[in-house]
Amino acid sequence: MKFDWFVTPFFAGLMFVITFLAIKFSGWVKALSLEEKSGLKHHVFSRSFIISVKEIFNESLLHKKVYKASPLLGYMHMSLAFGWFLLIAIGNIEIKFYSEYTINPPYVPIFLRFFEPTPLPHFFGRGSNFIMDFLLLMILSGVALAMFKRINSKIFGIKKSTVHNNVDKLALTSLWLIFPLRLLAESFTSGIYNNGSFMTGSLGHFFAAHLPVENLVYPTWWAYSFALGTFFFMLPFSRYMHILSEPMLIILRNASAKRSTSINSLMEAEINSCSRCGICIDACQLNEAIGIRNIQPTYFIRDIRYKKLTTEVTENCLMCGRCNTACPVGIESTGIRLAKRIESNYRLDSNFSYVPNYFSKKADVLYFAGCMTHLTPAIKKSMAKILDCSGINWNFFDESGTICCGRPLRLSGQLESARTLVNLNTAAINSSGAKTLVTSCPICYKAFREEYKLNVEVLHHSQFILKLLEGRKIEVRKSSLKAIYHDPCELGRNSGVYIEPRRIINEVAELIDNKYSFEKSLCCGGSLGNNYLTASEKKVIAQETLDKLGIENAEMLVTSCPLCKKTFDNVTEKTVVDIAQLVSQNIIDFSDVQKETSYKQKEEVLS
Repeated sequence: MKFDWFVTPFFAGLMFVITFLAIKFSGWVKALSLEEKSGLKHHVFSRSFIISVKEIFNESLLHKKVYKASPLLGYMHMSLAFGWFLLIAIGNIEIKFYSEYTINPPYVPIFLRFFEPTPLPHFFGRGSNFIMDFLLLMILSGVALAMFKRINSKIFGIKKSTVHNNVDKLALTSLWLIFPLRLLAESFTSGIYNNGSFMTGSLGHFFAAHLPVENLVYPTWWAYSFALGTFFFMLPFSRYMHILSEPMLIILRNASAKRSTSINSLMEAEINSCSRCGICIDACQLNEAIGIRNIQPTYFIRDIRYKKLTTEVTENCLMCGRCNTACPVGIESTGIRLAKRIESNYRLDSNFSYVPNYFSKKADVLYFAGCMTHLTPAIKKSMAKILDCSGINWNFFDESGTICCGRPLRLSGQLESARTLVNLNTAAINSSGAKTLVTSCPICYKAFREEYKLNVEVLHHSQFILKLLEGRKIEVRKSSLKAIYHDPCELGRNSGVYIEPRRIINEVAELIDNKYSFEKSLCCGGSLGNNYLTASEKKVIAQETLDKLGIENAEMLVTSCPLCKKTFDNVTEKTVVDIAQLVSQNIIDFSDVQKETSYKQKEEVLS
């Protein structure tokens, strides 16, 4: 069996990382619920596992999502990950032509040129040498790009690179050394045995002519092995843990592992799958507008892993979800952040047991304004007008204020207080006999849909108003006003409601598109999920958002969130309206026309 003592650093590192992963991954699987374990078992032993394998290939090796964010950055990651994978795979194929053993030690394919310096005489030998040189060149180009990225990240489409700690720096240095050292080791060997191809062969001839390659070749193989071993030993504790964790994360996701209000296996996999690429830094408006560069997911998750998480890093976040959308790994960092808030704020829960049970009047439709809508009364007045004009039997559920939906408490980590409010509201809503619950606040909308167990259809008022228009329950006038629409974070990115508001606006005004729409929408800055920002800092974010939306190109800004409206109103003299206001201002009131008036007669009234 082929062996040399220089392989021991590599072999020790490899055995360490395999043992570490076995313990780590088995712990994640063990912590899954019985339902999740059953789902994982079914997934692994079914055809759907092919989907996971395909996704692992596309994202862990080819890095397709990174390509979408930045082609150059995508190539850099792909050349390193896929190139290294192919080097190992082809090395294992090559050894079959050299060795009489069916199974060889794992270090033999890695150091094949040392153990088998004589080139294969047939075409496969020359072809495989060329392929291995080509792959090594591709990887080295990725290493060169990675080095240049540390100097100037802007050409990669990243304004700000991640600041690494000492563990990451050591792992990064060892990774950067691996492939140049392999090039030198194989080139020195080629200078002695003439077994290289276009790159290692050419360099081998050059080095043999100018250097004592016989004296340098063995120490270089030692250095190559030492670099590999160092990287493997550092890998589980560095950002590069993502290389091994991301495939496991993909499998857990596709096996329908569930998120929780506390850190569970799926979240652990997400935490370990963060590559700290820094894409989330540019996506974060706290970085762009305020210059806060220590709370983004890349640092938040890093601090969790190294048990250095502070209250400021946990709490100082808009919870807008822009980082989730930007993350090429799909890490839902806001969910992890919420779990950490719950973990740290469990003693702050308020007791709402003094709030009496209450019940709503019978109605077909319940309208829940929500706390922020009560602070922007023009919206609730507009909704009351729209509902009255529709002729629907409705009831103003929280006309007197009642109690909150509970989501702001949940966002701050006060889970038990939020549950108390949820239980009180649930009993009142379900007792009303209503078929539909309409809310003006996206925060309430998300809460009612995801955190309540209701017997009613839950709609945001933009969805409900569009239904009224399509069912000809209400009619509106078309104006020539130009409007820009702002997608609220909770309604758009976090709830997927994008189309309905735009269809309504097109019924009453001219909608102007902008590049900060849909999932790329900007936060207004007034987030209830952040208690760290000052009022002036929130205004800076709001103003920057308005500037990027290009509000100067339109007569008005339309949004679908009372919090966004209130925040924007404080920083601009331009007209800012909620979509309910826009409809209310242009609605045609047929209250003086008999209920039996046909649509044709209504058209005559219009003319």
